[in-house]
Amino acid sequence: MVVLPALGLEQGVAQAELRHYALDAKASEIVVHVGKSGLFRFAGHEQDVVVGSFGGKVKVDPEQIGRSSVDITVDAASLRVTGRGDSAKDVQAKMLGPKCLDVARFPGIRFVSKTVTAGHGPTGARDISIRGDLTLHGVTREITLLVRLELAPDSMRATGATTLLQKDFGITPISIAGVVKVKNELALRWRFVGRRV
Repeated sequence: MVVLPALGLEQGVAQAELRHYALDAKASEIVVHVGKSGLFRFAGHEQDVVVGSFGGKVKVDPEQIGRSSVDITVDAASLRVTGRGDSAKDVQAKMLGPKCLDVARFPGIRFVSKTVTAGHGPTGARDISIRGDLTLHGVTREITLLVRLELAPDSMRATGATTLLQKDFGITPISIAGVVKVKNELALRWRFVGRRV
């Protein structure tokens, strides 16, 4: 669920060359960890969900990182539960169905940055904070992501993790067999690889 930075130009200021990157979905990864709660939580299995189809573009000015922007889009129907067995199949069907993500009505998940601020990091890397709008299940909320950004001459790598609350986006956590409930809190981690274009 990701769109990468779009940089604006300021009048009267000399600008460095913008670096444009396209996400390489095959080299990248988005994983959502789905926990469990409820009286019978011991009876079910926690699951990881991977995103199969997403894209995004990144524009970066290494000298003025604040001019960067991000725009990422995820195909909601491409989310897949990685576990096996009846529990995983049940979670998969309910996750995409009308009582959860409702992908028929809300096919896309999108993040668009508003501001990017730079911190410090080891040589060759930079810690940045990206504030932007996440649209999920038809609801848009502002969130802040902490990202480790590494730039190479022809590629970029961005890694990080955050948590999301399903109820913030109008989603009621599903239950499995009526006794094991999925936690409201979802743990999200990502690794994005971009190729310079």
